[in-house]
Amino acid sequence: MSELTLFILRFGFLGLLWFFVFAVVYALRSDLFGQRVRKQPEPAAAAPVYSAPPVTVAPSPAAPSRSTNSSSLGATRLVITGGAKEGLELPLPSEQLTIGRASESGLVIRDDYTSTHHARLLLWQDGWVIQDLDSTNGTFLDGTRVIVPTQVPVNTPVKIGTTSFELRR
Repeated sequence: MSELTLFILRFGFLGLLWFFVFAVVYALRSDLFGQRVRKQPEPAAAAPVYSAPPVTVAPSPAAPSRSTNSSSLGATRLVITGGAKEGLELPLPSEQLTIGRASESGLVIRDDYTSTHHARLLLWQDGWVIQDLDSTNGTFLDGTRVIVPTQVPVNTPVKIGTTSFELRR
């Protein structure tokens, strides 16, 4: 084999080794930090609003009767009582509030136990209803896991991940 051929093979092999090194570093970086997400520009026309599918409301285990003192109809704000954002108060929107890690959520909770689209608070007939959106770690209303959309009485703790909140008047 000539000197030139051996020289080219050495540089080719060295280039291939560096390619594998960069591929491993890229894979580790994307596993540790995630993929980069680009924000889509908002269109000038109003986007269609997602309407929630009809839900069947199960009575809350904490409040089987719907008396005026346990109803969530008078709730006007959401108060975070535990977690990283403890003490934060949010006014409740007119129809629904999405909760999760996603940046487009109405209430963004960034912890390891919260799904990207974790839960949704809906104004349904005579009060606020919490709906778990098939989250991995679940949504808990007064210590009981929410399986079906359930009415949320005022001053009853709701726990999502490491964050707890209540609806208040």
